[in-house]
Amino acid sequence: MPLTPLPLADPGSPDLSSPLAFLRWLQRAQRRGQVRATCWALIEMGAQAAFPVALGRGVQAAVDGDAGGIWRAGALALLLSAVAAAGAVLLHRQAVWNWIQAACQVRQLVAGQASRLGAGLSRRIATGEVVAVGSGDVERIGWYVELVARVRAAVIVWLAVSSVVLVVEPVLGIGVLLGVPVLAASVWPLIGPFERRYDKQRELGGKATELAADTVAGLRVLRGIGGEELFLERYRAASQKVRAAAVRSARLWSLMQAQQVLLPGLFVVGVTWYGARLAASGELGVGTLIAVYGATAFLAAPLRILGEAAHAWSVARVSAGRAVRVLSLSRTDGAAEGVLTRPDRSDLHDPATGLTARAGELTAVVCGDPDFAGALAERLGGHVPLAEGEPAPPSVRLGGTELDTVPLTEARAAVLVHDKEPVLLSGTLAELLDIPSSGRVPVAEALAAARSEDVLEALVDGSPECAGDPMLARITERGRSLSGGQRQRLALARALLADPPVLVLDEPTSAVDAHTESRIATGLRDTRAGRTTVVFATSPLLLDQADRVVLVRDGRVVAAGRHRELMRTEPAYRAVVTRDEEAVSA
Repeated sequence: MPLTPLPLADPGSPDLSSPLAFLRWLQRAQRRGQVRATCWALIEMGAQAAFPVALGRGVQAAVDGDAGGIWRAGALALLLSAVAAAGAVLLHRQAVWNWIQAACQVRQLVAGQASRLGAGLSRRIATGEVVAVGSGDVERIGWYVELVARVRAAVIVWLAVSSVVLVVEPVLGIGVLLGVPVLAASVWPLIGPFERRYDKQRELGGKATELAADTVAGLRVLRGIGGEELFLERYRAASQKVRAAAVRSARLWSLMQAQQVLLPGLFVVGVTWYGARLAASGELGVGTLIAVYGATAFLAAPLRILGEAAHAWSVARVSAGRAVRVLSLSRTDGAAEGVLTRPDRSDLHDPATGLTARAGELTAVVCGDPDFAGALAERLGGHVPLAEGEPAPPSVRLGGTELDTVPLTEARAAVLVHDKEPVLLSGTLAELLDIPSSGRVPVAEALAAARSEDVLEALVDGSPECAGDPMLARITERGRSLSGGQRQRLALARALLADPPVLVLDEPTSAVDAHTESRIATGLRDTRAGRTTVVFATSPLLLDQADRVVLVRDGRVVAAGRHRELMRTEPAYRAVVTRDEEAVSA
């Protein structure tokens, strides 16, 4: 059972109708592993259950003075011990394999979903929630999937032991047959309260993770304004809530664990007491009593497995529900049968707002609401992520073709959306700029258009090992060693280097000074000459370079024209550009 097939070439199409359906789908996805684990568990537990028989025969042989019977019983005990040991090794190996495969399969599904949804994922689900699903939740789901095989084996062995005891002593057999399910069911009333407490703990943990991620991402800014202590107090309060919720969950779990020890113990004591009475009256042999006692005591192991299953089920159902929530997010794509023809010569049109970006022109979009501007920019790329049951807005069209009907890879190749807060991955500058591109724009030209001269100098100064070559300079995680404006310009250079047929930029110069912004506006216009470009901005320096400016208010296009013309004729436009709050609200 090597793990070489991981990661899976195709993680499959999960059943997302419910958390239980998702868990069942995972079990079906590894049928062979489940069957193997069940077989090895049966061998291990079967040998352990039969061991008291060998022990009882040995004792009875000793009582009868049968030396040969003692040797035979010893040989049988040795054989059963060897079989149980081999079964335990093989079961552990297969169980771990099943666990890892299930966890890896869920991780691949979540990672693939994050890749498909892109930046829109964080607008639907908190970042901390996604991180928690991809880390802790997959482990708990894998634990439950692995445990199912052991539960099957435990039930089969319990039925077999009960049948044997029923034949030897009917009253004891009935007690064993009925007592085990009663003891196993005793823990289930606690499952509901435990699930609710664990769900609350899981929710608070996701919020704490999100707060920590946001704090780390903005640590440089926080230090600049002296806000570390404020956010430290917020995280401390959030973590204390998680701790309190974990303690409440642990109390119930400790009660469930105590039940698994106390009730089986009382059950064994009761069965042994009744068997001892039978032995004292001569109705049951001593060896048979020892065998019955050993078999009954062995049933504590299946009971522990059933108790473990109760715990695994409660946490896995919560985790599976959150995984299903992430995986259920969909894009507004239909049958993915649309075909784009000459996207570089096609107009980009959004029916929801009436916005049209003409082919080959630089179109600037002015919105009074930054959040709406970000959502509109994302929608222009097509395939907007939707929560389950959410109505789909009209699809954006590129040259008459609905982007939502085009395969995702083709839509992304045709329309590149440059997010307001782009991420710079760690590595060298050459690795950062090693992206699919048309080849029309050289690296040096893209960097020059983004006015990145000082950024290159800063990278060289911070990376002595690059020997003066900025392309070999290292960029730290998320570019935290750079200022906000420097990160923004490197990200813009990367977008210009890609040179897509349609480029959508959301506030690409919000973190740079006016002089640099003016130079970037000129470089952007020259580099994207003849290519369709949409810029969401309110800066006059950028708007003045646009071939056409569109004003969007209340979700609709209300005016279009050149920047200076709109400044003279449209008071609403002038209010947004000049940031006149009173005029905008009026």
